[in-house]
Amino acid sequence: MSATDTPVRTQGSADAERRLGVKENPVSRVGAMIVMGVFTVYFLMPIWWLLVSATKDRAQFTSTAPLWFADFSLWTNISNLLNYGDGIFVKWMVNSALYTVGGAFFGTILAAMCGYALGKYPFRGRETIFNVVLGGVLVPATALALPLFLLFSTVSLTNTFWSVFLPSLVSPFGVYLARIYAAASVPDELLEAARLDGSGEVRTFFTVSVRLMLPALVTVFLFQFVAIWNNFFLPLIMLRDESTFPVTLGLYTWTTQVNQIPELSGLVLVGALLSIIPLIVIFLLLQRFWRNGLGAGSVK
Repeated sequence: MSATDTPVRTQGSADAERRLGVKENPVSRVGAMIVMGVFTVYFLMPIWWLLVSATKDRAQFTSTAPLWFADFSLWTNISNLLNYGDGIFVKWMVNSALYTVGGAFFGTILAAMCGYALGKYPFRGRETIFNVVLGGVLVPATALALPLFLLFSTVSLTNTFWSVFLPSLVSPFGVYLARIYAAASVPDELLEAARLDGSGEVRTFFTVSVRLMLPALVTVFLFQFVAIWNNFFLPLIMLRDESTFPVTLGLYTWTTQVNQIPELSGLVLVGALLSIIPLIVIFLLLQRFWRNGLGAGSVK
């Protein structure tokens, strides 16, 4: 029976493959590739322009082709940038790293714990709290900047590291994503087994649940990292001391002084190029966790 069944199944699968091949439209495939190619060029063009512009000196910036190299002066421009103002750009990059790495790390932990509690522990008012969190997702961060300034000014924390760092710890979207992923990826039976083995709730969370939620937590971390690194309006309101500026606000202050100090235009371009390198590096380092998460989700 199996000997006769096998050719039938093979022939059926071959017919299905041929039917699928007939439905494929080469024109639609070419059209999709063209659309993707156009959008790829559209999104990469500003980065290419920034890279090319950062390699030119100030005279060549306006006298040469905007999208192609002239004399390669990138290393000289970087040296000028790092030495300008007693190395203030390096200070801004360090400040951004402190705001971003600390805020993204602790913000991810807080979001994971809150989302895990909302997803795995039934209690009165859970849905109300979750709806409030969803409401927080809809509120733009710029709308909260002024209330935060008034709040921090009452406790004399404006123009300090904490006035930018503490608001960065809150991520309503991270709580939402952590709750959804915890409910889907952490089995209740596994938690019951851990309790029967004598594991406490905190220990179970950090040793078991966090590992299962890792793809979602990496996503939350990346969103937090990008949002805090690119944060501009909150530091603009909170900070006045140049030594506490993140790189986004520092480059903005240079931009406002270009009319008085023309050489700052080239420094702004080189600084903008260097400021996006950490974002590229962090995405390249953490992309494998996203792939693992997609693979795990396909067999759940």
